[in-house]
Amino acid sequence: MNLPTRGPGRILALLEAQARATAWPADPSWPARLAEDLVELGADWRESAQVCADAAWAARAAGHSVLGLISPEQVSAAGPDPVTARTYRHLYLSALRYDFHCRALQEFVKQLPASVRSSLDCYSRALYAFSLLGQSRHEGLALVDEVLAEAGDHAKTRHVLLHGLWLGQDLDRGAERLLALSTGPPFDTGTDPIALFRAAGALRRLGRHDEGLTAIDRALDLLPPGDLTVHADLVRERSLISATRDIDRRPHTRTGGAAS
Repeated sequence: MNLPTRGPGRILALLEAQARATAWPADPSWPARLAEDLVELGADWRESAQVCADAAWAARAAGHSVLGLISPEQVSAAGPDPVTARTYRHLYLSALRYDFHCRALQEFVKQLPASVRSSLDCYSRALYAFSLLGQSRHEGLALVDEVLAEAGDHAKTRHVLLHGLWLGQDLDRGAERLLALSTGPPFDTGTDPIALFRAAGALRRLGRHDEGLTAIDRALDLLPPGDLTVHADLVRERSLISATRDIDRRPHTRTGGAAS
């Protein structure tokens, strides 16, 4: 987890909050406990995004998705404290994203009061952009530019946008946008396996198969052991690139009479 640089003590406190949240994923009280920890720490949106996204992923991987622990009504009624409300929102919207529930995510944000929608933090707006991009809704592209202007190089936020661009197959210049984002800062070091995975998908869509294979092989080399689901996704992408390259390399023979 890449936490903002705010001193080793702060980073340790946030890691401990995440560890407490993920220790007993079947315990329905852990989201409330995490919210309390983040309130006590006075977490900003970047820190909340880091902790909540990873906690929601860990719960899902353990078979106890946040979607089965908290309801949309609980998220909407999380209370007046902004850190608590944001924690519940980050957990719930992240869980919807991981399950590809784009329409449900979009509808949840749309039903929020206008005052809440107008003051959504950057990460929540990125998740809303994901819901639009994943449905190939072109208004999501304008949101991408707005979010990036505020997020800077925040990797978790950029990963959400990458996910949306990767999922939305019919976006205007979607593959080009996906490639630019997945190879720009902070992913330009070529050490993030998920960014490389997204880049490989973009290269496949652009017909740059050899470059795509290089990217996906690099991603497989960098992927930490143990995450079988992500490993399977990468292997599928490699198979897709190889198959598409083989098809493109086949000689195209013309049948029938002469062209008029």
